[in-house]
Amino acid sequence: MGSMCAASVRCYAAAIKSGALLVDLDECRLPLRHSHHRYRIDGPNGVQTLTVPLVGGTNNMMTPLKDVLISEHGDWRRLHWGALFSAYGRSPYFDYAADDLSRVIHGSQRYLHEFNRQLHEVIVEFMDLPITTRYMSSGEMPDTDVEDLRGRIGMKKPDALAMANVPYSQMWTPTRQGFEAGLSILDLMMNMGREGIFTLMEMTGDCP
Repeated sequence: MGSMCAASVRCYAAAIKSGALLVDLDECRLPLRHSHHRYRIDGPNGVQTLTVPLVGGTNNMMTPLKDVLISEHGDWRRLHWGALFSAYGRSPYFDYAADDLSRVIHGSQRYLHEFNRQLHEVIVEFMDLPITTRYMSSGEMPDTDVEDLRGRIGMKKPDALAMANVPYSQMWTPTRQGFEAGLSILDLMMNMGREGIFTLMEMTGDCP
């Protein structure tokens, strides 16, 4: 699926269905992968896209993912944490996850894949998700029995995967027209905690 930054609920539903996530650290098409360094949250002012700035921006197309460096331009770590606190500070599970999330957001990661990996580990552990994650080079990636979802999910445009967007309780729904789909897994995590796994399973048709 690729290394994604606090990937969407749909991405995690796909990972739940397969039970495994393979990340190709040699991937060189970063600019085509919008969610490598962006994630969407829902706060008091509506949906907001948070971006991890990269050295050289997204124009350095041939840099392997493992070599993509994070830029500390613009005090983005403080801004991300402020946005997360504003969006989810009063959510049911924020206080339980805040320390681990803050440690990652305010960390000293140099490489994007390190930041994404640490966020992913916090999410999987907190929500108790049955996902095995392997980080590999292109030469190690298996040739068969693997569904390659790179470029098919987590992009700007909707995907065509056979998964429903299952509504769940969201903090800001009363101030909106209705359920907001396509958000980062952090939205599900903050609002539903470990019960969020049932939403993910229902999306793939695996919920009993």
